[in-house]
Amino acid sequence: MGLNGQVAIITGGARGIGKAISRCLAQEGAHLVISDVNLEEAQRTAKELTSGLHRSMAVEANVVDGKAVGELVDRTMKEFGRIDILINNAGITRDGLLLRMKEEDWDLVMNVNLKGAFHCTKSVLSAMSKQRRGRIVNIASVVGVMGNAGQANYAASKAALIGFTKSVAREYASRGITANAVAPGFIDTAMTQNLPADVRESLMKQIPLGRLGVPEDIAHAVQFLVSEGAGYITGQVIHVNGGMLMV
Repeated sequence: MGLNGQVAIITGGARGIGKAISRCLAQEGAHLVISDVNLEEAQRTAKELTSGLHRSMAVEANVVDGKAVGELVDRTMKEFGRIDILINNAGITRDGLLLRMKEEDWDLVMNVNLKGAFHCTKSVLSAMSKQRRGRIVNIASVVGVMGNAGQANYAASKAALIGFTKSVAREYASRGITANAVAPGFIDTAMTQNLPADVRESLMKQIPLGRLGVPEDIAHAVQFLVSEGAGYITGQVIHVNGGMLMV
């Protein structure tokens, strides 16, 4: 139980990659605060992952809303008295060619994917600084490094998230806080399952390992980054993409 007794906030933690991360951290003994805009799903996940070894709590919070994020952190501190881990996983897409992209779709993606991480990270830094220890992991994307047609807003938000991660790492290393990013490739989630068969086949041809990733592939990378074994790793981007992009 490498994370026994530690407290982790996972945004967008009710389903998909977020749920896989939550499950992985629970198996390591962490107490969970599963934050999501869908409270019902968050409650189901929290109930599913609660055991005699740790507690799980569901909190409804829109990461775009700084006040809601502040309340999320306050509830966590009231319930557990500490925050050891923050996983900024909440994210959305609103795809479209740039010429046709609506300004509101640009703003929404940037607000959720980037501003949300800003709100959450800023809100936990005080608690982590007082503890002189913390682990922050931001879920970026392969397209934030290589770009992708039809995803100018999403790619820009994830590229910016990587820059944000490195800045936080530099600012707070002296407080014992590490900040890293995990950049998933194409993962087999509801988002990719809705792609046409020919598009999925084309994607897999670009991946040397010959398959889409699964949420657990990302969760295991996150698990490592929040562990004691990653104590000397900060400001890094861990690429989990089956070889699609080799940096």
